[in-house]
Amino acid sequence: MKATRFTKRITLAALILAAVALLAAGCGDDDDEESTPDPTTTSTTTTVAVPDFTTTTVAAPEAPGPCDVTELTVATGEPAFPPYVIDDDPSNQMGFESAVVYAVAREMGVAAENVSWVRVGFDESIIAGPKNYDFNIQQYTITAERDQVVDFSIGYYSNEQAVIALDDSSVIGATSVDDLKSARLGAQIGTTSLDYIDNIIQPSSEARVYNTTADAKAAFDAGQIDGMVVDLPTAYFITAVEITDASIVGVLPRAGGAEDELGMLFEEGSPLVPCVNAALQSLIDSGELEEIENMWLNDEGNIPTLTS
Repeated sequence: MKATRFTKRITLAALILAAVALLAAGCGDDDDEESTPDPTTTSTTTTVAVPDFTTTTVAAPEAPGPCDVTELTVATGEPAFPPYVIDDDPSNQMGFESAVVYAVAREMGVAAENVSWVRVGFDESIIAGPKNYDFNIQQYTITAERDQVVDFSIGYYSNEQAVIALDDSSVIGATSVDDLKSARLGAQIGTTSLDYIDNIIQPSSEARVYNTTADAKAAFDAGQIDGMVVDLPTAYFITAVEITDASIVGVLPRAGGAEDELGMLFEEGSPLVPCVNAALQSLIDSGELEEIENMWLNDEGNIPTLTS
């Protein structure tokens, strides 16, 4: 069963609240703010193009066995960004993914104070082997290739990719994917955003690859790339709050028409998968997951979708 139909929008009020929360947290100590890399230095990390870009859909949840879980350890990124996590503090229950985790924990009978967090790099979790957490939530698209080495929950959000550009960039005004082929584009390593550049846009110059979204944003803000590909909610937040002289050029058409579902990532064979799936399904059925999405991600504005 799929989650509710998701829109392409983000609540302006939520953005303003998030921005206020960020500013309030930053007033006390500059060390609390996200570290900014040297914008004159482009990451030299390389990556191999993903051979299987197709997304996959996790089957409807089976009835779980006894889920006598009293504690949860959840992983997220370092740093974790709005609108998914506010003020880089997943324990504050603010931001879309933070709120979803605590709602799932409640459905599983786990008290909020018994949810602990660890930080893990995005790319290092998409490998086989034991994990030091129960599940990881940081915008992982469920793909057939990843599903071979890790397990996923059912989807908690139907995502889309978007391209953003500074207002004086040559990318502004693009109406099709072909219009992006001559652009210098960048994205974070290991993401479906980077996969989209390499496998769908296929620009004439190789994509610039960055270790973190923070690195990519610094290079983007410094004009080292013409455009940056990110998921749509992140695109909204960057352009509305963080880099206000940038705009969303457009939503990118889905690769092969496939849904881009975000799922929680587990160690392969984790017995917690059916328990989390049952909790997520309960949130979907009650409409609470949609309420959380509306609070943190949706808005009334429309962004054009580029043609293929």
